[in-house]
Amino acid sequence: MSECVMPGRTDGLITLGAADALWVDLTAGSAVPTASGAFTCSPAHARVGYVLLGSHVVATVRASGGQWSVPEAEVRRAAAELNAVGMDRQDLVRIGPFRGALRQECNEETPLRWRRRITRELQELGGPERAARREDARPYHLAGIDWRQILVEQTRDGTQRTWWLPRAVVRLLDAAEHTETQWVQAARTRQASAAVTEPPSHPRQARDADGRQTTSPEGPTASLRPYNKELEGQLYSVLSRKPGTSRRVAGWACAVCRTAPATVLDHCHEHGYARAPLCQSCNTQERPDHLYSNDIRVANHYTRLFHTDTDNWLRHWHRCPGCRARTTLPLPHLAAWTAHIACRSLRPTHRAPRGRKPCGVLRVSWTGNQNAPRSCLLTVAVDFCPSGEHRVLARVPYREAAERFRIWVAETAPAVAAAAGPDRLDGLPAQFRPVIADTSGEDLELF
Repeated sequence: MSECVMPGRTDGLITLGAADALWVDLTAGSAVPTASGAFTCSPAHARVGYVLLGSHVVATVRASGGQWSVPEAEVRRAAAELNAVGMDRQDLVRIGPFRGALRQECNEETPLRWRRRITRELQELGGPERAARREDARPYHLAGIDWRQILVEQTRDGTQRTWWLPRAVVRLLDAAEHTETQWVQAARTRQASAAVTEPPSHPRQARDADGRQTTSPEGPTASLRPYNKELEGQLYSVLSRKPGTSRRVAGWACAVCRTAPATVLDHCHEHGYARAPLCQSCNTQERPDHLYSNDIRVANHYTRLFHTDTDNWLRHWHRCPGCRARTTLPLPHLAAWTAHIACRSLRPTHRAPRGRKPCGVLRVSWTGNQNAPRSCLLTVAVDFCPSGEHRVLARVPYREAAERFRIWVAETAPAVAAAAGPDRLDGLPAQFRPVIADTSGEDLELF
């Protein structure tokens, strides 16, 4: 990092203009692109008492002459945190537009709400291309991040436009939104306390000999608590109707990545049980890529679900008592696993500049459902074959797919397999819904 003496530096403080220059200089090599004007242009909040840089809050100081400054050390710390973030530009998360999105206006006094801000900017400018080409003095940044450089627009069916950002940036902005919300809430609490108690000496605010008011750079942020199975065995339909559930979920860290703040309560759609609180990024990553109600396109994110982060995701899915008792996955996930893992060797390849490339895109569909396993059949096929072929790779009965999955779990994640099965239900509610009796055979069976 640069160690040059910054202009306007006094007792470790630098002006907002100098802080802008320092921020851009220190993050020049970051995987996440940053923007100038992080301290001086909207949506900066210097005059409110803080500036958001990545997921870090930098407190602002107002000198006796009315000039705003920030601690140089905090700018450097925020830059170091951002430089440590890795980003895969191919791992994208859809951020909009969505039907039924809230239309609440944003201004400089509202918290980040970064999805709304991006939607509003793109609607005003007419799309990502015009936003990127616009040459005026108004920068477009969120928490010091230049989102225009990494925004991806995709079009489906020639009409529907969707906007996407890399997953690492989505997690970063979610964390920034959580940090800002906690900062604002803590600041309001302090103000209310100061109004009730006698003035004006607050432990986090003081005035020096020059009459300058300072705010502690260690600003108040509420730490996220880890999820420890507090909701295990509870039905989502019951929890979703309880007042205060959303506020309670927001206090946990994501149960999968364990770094970002949770925003949603994930649940099993087959059995109705709550799994755990997740951040928006992990919840999106888990969601099957449905083409139709019984058809899935096996996208790149399944590599993470079934390869790099297998243990985390298997443990998460098996937080549902039904899935854990059956040692399987919900039907859409099991279908994707069958195509991605069990039928991998069947997928044809084609010549490519660097060796051979897997053919087209995998797709898996099914007839029937898990409630009638004898008639449920998974069909794995290839779409978009470069040579124009569209072939069916395999037809796998549901029960065979479930048995293959049990064998694979025992080999890939022994700890998860050891905790699964109908004989591993100690401590669960006595009346649980997951296991559906199959009376079509000679005796009752679990499937």
